Amino acid sequence: MATKRSIWPTLVFEEYKDTQYLLHHWFQMIGKVRLKKSPWQNHSWHVTLYVDSQGLTTGPIPYESGNFEIRFDFTRHEVKFKTSNGTRDRFSLGGQTIASFYEQMNEKLKFLGIPVKISDTPNEMIDCIPFAKNTKRIPYLPNEAQKLWKALVLIQNAFTVFRARFRGKHSPIHFFWGSFDLAYSRFSGEEAPEYESSQPNISKEVMKEAYSHEVFSIGFWPGGDAYPDPCFYAYCYPYPEGFQESKISPEKASWNSTLGEFILPYKTVQNSSNPQETLLVFLQSTYEAAAVAANWDRSKLDCDFSNLEKKNSNITL
Repeated sequence: MATKRSIWPTLVFEEYKDTQYLLHHWFQMIGKVRLKKSPWQNHSWHVTLYVDSQGLTTGPIPYESGNFEIRFDFTRHEVKFKTSNGTRDRFSLGGQTIASFYEQMNEKLKFLGIPVKISDTPNEMIDCIPFAKNTKRIPYLPNEAQKLWKALVLIQNAFTVFRARFRGKHSPIHFFWGSFDLAYSRFSGEEAPEYESSQPNISKEVMKEAYSHEVFSIGFWPGGDAYPDPCFYAYCYPYPEGFQESKISPEKASWNSTLGEFILPYKTVQNSSNPQETLLVFLQSTYEAAAVAANWDRSKLDCDFSNLEKKNSNITL
């Protein structure tokens, strides 16, 4: 009997690494616009992008005349700009250098009457060429960009199920353009020890605020030169004693001492008979390990709405 083909796309870092390099820089530019025009939120939640039905978007950003939104559309491979005043503009992806994308973005924002000046230095990157000076000729591969986005859509669906099981303080499911990962976090409500680690080209003050409270985080990272395998991760801060020795499911999940987190290869999920359920098992088992090791009060944090879901067809709101 033939096995049902997974709708989760096959991701091979070596095939999309150049396109990811471009996207990483382009996302940073758009993300910095949101950062510059938005009030500061806890844990830097005001800087992120969101996965939607066309690609990734900033969501509404406030400015002097109302609000505006910038979206990467991976169905048409365009960057779209629109304002609450009804004005719109766009330009196609592909054929640009980092520098020419930066120039086009600034031209569109000026045309739409959105005054903003961002730092043109990339964050959380070792190769920190200012946007305006990065003229490397790198091909943009539309199919690879679209596969990454389609994977993010399916991953977000699974994260959404997992997110619904928590009533404590928790984050949106959002894409951090600095680290280039889709992430979600849960908090115990307790303060954490002062964070001492650092990231390339990012303020220590920002990192200290980001990890100011006890947190459990999960996410998806599409890979990089140092660790090229796309993977899901789970970690907590601070690390409670015994966390890394916890038994985690599924079997191919493991602790990575270099990264300091539990890792599940994307291909394990993509090749499973039920990718979403396989991923949920990883998310739930790592959360339980962190919550038990850190002695979180799960009676006040966890929730279960499955009973309401079963009765949903008979509920009128």
